[in-house]
Amino acid sequence: MGKLYVVPTPVGNLEDMTFRAIRVLKEADLILAEDTRTSGILLKHFEIKNAMLSHHKFNEHQTVDSLVKRILGGETIALISDAGTPAISDPGFLLVRECVRNGIEVQCLPGATAFVPALVASGLPNDKFCFEGFLPQKKGRMTRLNFLAEETRTMIFYESPYRLVKTLTQLSERFGAERQASVSREISKVHEETVHGSLAELTEHFTAHEPKGEIVLIVAGKDM
Repeated sequence: MGKLYVVPTPVGNLEDMTFRAIRVLKEADLILAEDTRTSGILLKHFEIKNAMLSHHKFNEHQTVDSLVKRILGGETIALISDAGTPAISDPGFLLVRECVRNGIEVQCLPGATAFVPALVASGLPNDKFCFEGFLPQKKGRMTRLNFLAEETRTMIFYESPYRLVKTLTQLSERFGAERQASVSREISKVHEETVHGSLAELTEHFTAHEPKGEIVLIVAGKDM
């Protein structure tokens, strides 16, 4: 029987790649990549020339069974996403679940995940927190926001730069304009930035300064 490796890749700076991640990718029989074009740049940089197959949210339901059979047949497969740790708001959960169900060993390497540095840099309590990922864009969005208005733990959201101001505005309306928060963008990249303030202040700031890049939004929980 083979093995599945879940391999984090840098969210920005290529120097964040670990020696172990490079070794595992070089030794794998097959690398599953969310976008082979994006991952191809990373693999070329580290001189990794292994076979690569596209594995993303649009095809993972159809490919999981065949991939599990390949691992059961003795192949070692490494799963990567465009950036960060696979299965964290990225494809990967379905394959990991099926491997576990079939008694296949799954090893997830420690490594880059965007929300951890954003949480630490926020200055908000991080002894207890909840990760919400991306909010629903339409159906269920308001219901979720109303529910989270009572959450006492620090909350973590991923957001598109195109929806950030809308989300900050909605959070301000439901959580209160003075609720403290931070916005981190372009983590580990050249233009990395974290802006702190109340939800009202952040809404005003990013209305005046159009946000760009990948964004992590950290929001303080409700005072008990």
